Amino acid sequence: MKGLSLAAIASACGGTCYGPEELLSREITGVAIDSRKIEEGFLFVPIKGARVDGHDFIEQVMEKGALCSLSEHSLGDVPYPYIVVESTEQALKDLARYYRSRLNLKVIGITGSVGKTSTKELIASVLAQKYHVLKTEGNYNNEIGLPLTIFRLTEEDEIAVLEMGIDHFGEMHRLADIARPDVCVITNIGYAHLESLGSREGILKAKTEMFDHLQDEFCVVLNGDDDMLRTVSDVRGQKPVFFGIDSAAPVFASHIENRGLKGTLCTIQLPACGDSPEATIQADIPIPGKHMVYNALAGAYIGRLFGLSAEEIESGIRALQPVSGRNHQIETDTLTILDDCYNANPASMRASLDVLAMALGRRTAVMGDMKELGKDEDRLHFETGEYAARKGIDQIICIGPLAEHMYQGAKNIASGNTVLYYPDKERFLNDVSSLFQKGDTVLVKASNSMKFSQIVETLKEFGCNGYCHTGNSTEKGETL
Repeated sequence: MKGLSLAAIASACGGTCYGPEELLSREITGVAIDSRKIEEGFLFVPIKGARVDGHDFIEQVMEKGALCSLSEHSLGDVPYPYIVVESTEQALKDLARYYRSRLNLKVIGITGSVGKTSTKELIASVLAQKYHVLKTEGNYNNEIGLPLTIFRLTEEDEIAVLEMGIDHFGEMHRLADIARPDVCVITNIGYAHLESLGSREGILKAKTEMFDHLQDEFCVVLNGDDDMLRTVSDVRGQKPVFFGIDSAAPVFASHIENRGLKGTLCTIQLPACGDSPEATIQADIPIPGKHMVYNALAGAYIGRLFGLSAEEIESGIRALQPVSGRNHQIETDTLTILDDCYNANPASMRASLDVLAMALGRRTAVMGDMKELGKDEDRLHFETGEYAARKGIDQIICIGPLAEHMYQGAKNIASGNTVLYYPDKERFLNDVSSLFQKGDTVLVKASNSMKFSQIVETLKEFGCNGYCHTGNSTEKGETL
């Protein structure tokens, strides 16, 4: 990173710099909030957490080579420079906003209830065919993660593809104030975070706060098959660009060929945009699921918006790689594992069950609690269980307190499924050797707090060792 001197940092954060005056012109080489990630010349931003206060590590990071640290209080007579601010967390955001303003690049902001990460990955894969692209990594999409992503940008980067996640009103407004997007993409309005946002209308209101800080020349790209997003007819005097399969959208897919777990083929029609004329894209989407067609539509349009040829867009879609924990297909000696355990809500759970239903052979869904669904959580879990049974999933395993309602929902649909319930994943893991057969395809999905990655790792080890058994031993398990 370039152009962030200690004097500029203090000014951007509204802080006071203490230390030798000759150091005020020195520029930092990076920013970190984790003392373990400090490198030579970094700025350390100590954040107060529930269990750990970063201020306790200031002396340690300075000894490791940090150039400066922020602090919420005076450090006294110390042999290194530091900047006192009212709030280090707010200073992190203020500094990221300032740094973003100094960069000559385009920013694509992506949000939605489901599919933010997969859409981000596809858009970045397409744009990388022509541009130097930086994208959000992992879960760095909130008011701490977004600034840290922005600090990774360099003068070489031409486009930033930034995922923006929220769970409260006002958060998206603050995120957009930092990112200042040129392009806004919203994937859908589902049922995530109902506990704090109340309803789908509330989710729409919260997500569209991104419009508050769009650049003067902007483009808004929305899923036209989403009933809530279709109500957005005007954004600051400009009509959004809609994409879809079921709707008469200007960006649409046809001739959709489902190839099961190998992905999807389709034809994408693109209107003229910018200096690019109309185009037809023959898309080979390597990750399965109808939702990936929507991601390809958004990625193809944005590729065209940024001047990519049809061939470049097609190459970018084919080059898409799965992300661990996000519809990641893992092949072992005896099992195919669909690792989608990073997070879950009713819409994403249904999309993953749709993918599982495409698999050949016996299909098992290992599903856990979906969190933050508010007062309707019991009903939404029950309906998810019903959906799994209606899709013909051969074995449905529900784990967790809320997942008992999934279990009841699946039992409610008598379709020949094996339906099992475990109060916790430890009891499930004790029974793994009796639950799976050679050739099974297994979906693993729950909210991140359920830590189902442990189940994925156990199944990988189990599958690679070549085990295959049958039967079950849970006291609540039933065969319908």
